[in-house]
Amino acid sequence: MTAKPIGLYVHIPLCKRKCNYCDFCSYRESDADWREEYIDALCCEIKSYRGKEIAIDTVFFGGGTPSLLSVSEFQRITDSIKESFVLSKNTEFTMEANPGAISREKLYEFVEIGVNRLSIGLQSIHENELKILGRIHSFGDFKELYRFARECGVRNINVDLMYGIPEQTMDSFGVTLSEIIKLSPEHISLYGLILEEGTPFYKMKDRLPIPDEDTECDMYYLAAGRLREAGYNHYEISNYSRDGLECRHNLKYWRDNEYIGVGVAAYSYFKGRRFGNSRDISEYLSSDRAKYLKEETVDFENEAYEYVMLRLRLSEGFLLSDYRQRFNCDFLKGREDTIQRLVKAGYLRLSNDRIALTESGFYVSNTILTELI
Repeated sequence: MTAKPIGLYVHIPLCKRKCNYCDFCSYRESDADWREEYIDALCCEIKSYRGKEIAIDTVFFGGGTPSLLSVSEFQRITDSIKESFVLSKNTEFTMEANPGAISREKLYEFVEIGVNRLSIGLQSIHENELKILGRIHSFGDFKELYRFARECGVRNINVDLMYGIPEQTMDSFGVTLSEIIKLSPEHISLYGLILEEGTPFYKMKDRLPIPDEDTECDMYYLAAGRLREAGYNHYEISNYSRDGLECRHNLKYWRDNEYIGVGVAAYSYFKGRRFGNSRDISEYLSSDRAKYLKEETVDFENEAYEYVMLRLRLSEGFLLSDYRQRFNCDFLKGREDTIQRLVKAGYLRLSNDRIALTESGFYVSNTILTELI
C-alpha cells in the first residue's frame, strides 16, 4: 500500500453549454455521442490501478459539469474507484456542480453514494453578469441547489465567485459578496477573470466592458477584507475557508503531494512521474490510449521552481529548512537583496525558518515569483 494516501481526480468533460471565458477541456452534452464510450474508458483507466494497493483520501470529480452524470453512470465510476483503490475512512469526496444541472433527488443519490463536499459554480448573483459570462443559471437556481445540498446532509460546500468580469462594478461585486457571506458556506473560491486564448471572450477582448485594473485591484482587497471579517482564512491565493475546512484535495497540488488524474486531459504526479492524458477525446477513447500519454521530464531545476511556485500560493509558504533538505542548497543565498526589498514593500513575510507571501503579495504573485525564481 502507498505509504501516504494520495488524491484522485476524475474529469467529466460534459457541459450544458460552454461559458464565454472557459478554456477547460469540455464538450456540450448534446454533442457527446461518445458519452457511454467515455464512461467505459474512464472505468477501464481507473481499474488499471487495481491491485497496486494505492490508498486515497481525497476524490475530486471536476469538469465540465460532473453533476450532469446520471446516477447509474456515477455509481459505475465510484464502484470502479472502490474496487481499485483503498479509500480512507475520512475521505474528502468533492463533486463540482452547476445550478440548474442537478435535481434534489439526484443530489441525494450522489450523497448516498459518497459525495460529502459540493463545489457550486455561481460566479455572480446578478443576471446581467451571468448572462454575459454565458452562464445558464440564475441566482434563484443557485439558492435552490444550495438549499438542496443542506437538506441532503452536505456539510461542506464551496462557492465559486469571480471578479473583474464584464459589466461588474464595485457595488455589484459587494452585493454578491454580502449575499454569499449570509449563506455562510464553508469555503469560497474567488477568481479574477483571465482572458484565455481561444475563448469567445479572448476574441472580444477589445470590446468587453470589463473593470479597469485599479477597480479589479479594489475588488480583490474588498473581498479579502470582507471575508476575513466574516471568519474566512485566506489560505491560498484564490481560496478562503473556515478553520480546518480547506480543500484537502487541492492542497495536495499546492504542497506538491502525489495524485492520480483519470479522464481526458487529466494529469498525474505519481511515483516520481508526471504524465497526462490527451485533450483530444478521440485519442483518449482510442484502443491505444497509452500511445497518446504525455510524459513530462522534471529535472532538478524545474522541480525546485515548481516547489517554490506552488508553495508560495499558500499563506503558509514553505520552510527554508525543508527547501534546503530537499534541494541541498540555501534558498536565501543570492536572493538576499531581492527578498529584503520585497519584505520592506510588504509583499513577503520572512520569519525564523519560514517564507511566505502576504495578502498584498498574493495579488502580485506572478511578478514576485518572476523575481524570486
